[in-house]
Amino acid sequence: MTETTYKGAINKAIVDALAADDDVFFLGEDVGAAGGAFKTSVGIQERFGERRVLDTPISEQAIVGLAIGAAMKGLRPLAEIMFADFVGVAFDQIANQLAKYRYMTGGQVKLPVTIHLASGGGAGFGAQHSQAAENWLLNIPGLKLAVPGTPADAYGLMRAAVEDDDPVLFFEHKGLFNVKEDLPEEPARVELGRAEVVREGDAVTVVATQLMRHRALEAADALAGKGIAVELIDPRTLVPFDFATIATSVDRTNHLVVVQEAPAGGSWGATLISRIAAERFEMLDAPPALVVPPDTPVPYAGALEAAWLPDAEKIAAAVEASLAY
Repeated sequence: MTETTYKGAINKAIVDALAADDDVFFLGEDVGAAGGAFKTSVGIQERFGERRVLDTPISEQAIVGLAIGAAMKGLRPLAEIMFADFVGVAFDQIANQLAKYRYMTGGQVKLPVTIHLASGGGAGFGAQHSQAAENWLLNIPGLKLAVPGTPADAYGLMRAAVEDDDPVLFFEHKGLFNVKEDLPEEPARVELGRAEVVREGDAVTVVATQLMRHRALEAADALAGKGIAVELIDPRTLVPFDFATIATSVDRTNHLVVVQEAPAGGSWGATLISRIAAERFEMLDAPPALVVPPDTPVPYAGALEAAWLPDAEKIAAAVEASLAY
């Protein structure tokens, strides 16, 4: 076992994916000589060379377009968009080409493209570089969305994404890059669509991803001191989504609190609550709660950004309000 950061786990996953399959290549802005904007690809170009680790122009359209064309010809591109906020620049390619081409060709052409994007707030990057952008892609059939919250999940989901025959958007959270965990020399792959029960409990089901997973765990620790046993579930992927694991938990706890970093409207959390209400209404002892930031852009000032993001205290308050209903 080796203590590995979230950032280091991503690096290892990219290295192992390139080593395992000669059809895999890596491309993006500053991913080669500079080692990545967040140093997730340090040393990779030196090991695999410029033909398999490509520094591209500052053009998200070029990056995604190159990846789509290469995948059509049988390669497995791993592309990086430096900030998830700029996925919109290549939105037409992602929504109308990447997501649909396998369907439109009746499966004759596969697009095994992985795009990894740095997402999320808490690091002081301002309104245009701090958004949790995964909800923007929820309404596009044909895409898979991975949202790892730990080093083990970052490694395991990245390996699974690169080996998948469908396009996967892999959202890595900037606020987790230095989170550490002991990993074996050969970490396990994580199946896309398999949630993790992070903490077992019987009082209330809390569902959270990425940075919010860690803050929900803090809340659960605090609530345990009050005799409240929280069951914390991390979906790990938003598409496919492991509804069954969450529904089974709600059937037992009869309470649901969902925590997310993105706005409420059109979100995965709102969709989950809607489905639970439709399919598990009789099992609920209180209305499901959605803990989200205010409906504003992400503040730049450190104190404002900290106040904007849901924290352990806000999560704990939502749990207690649900139980008091």
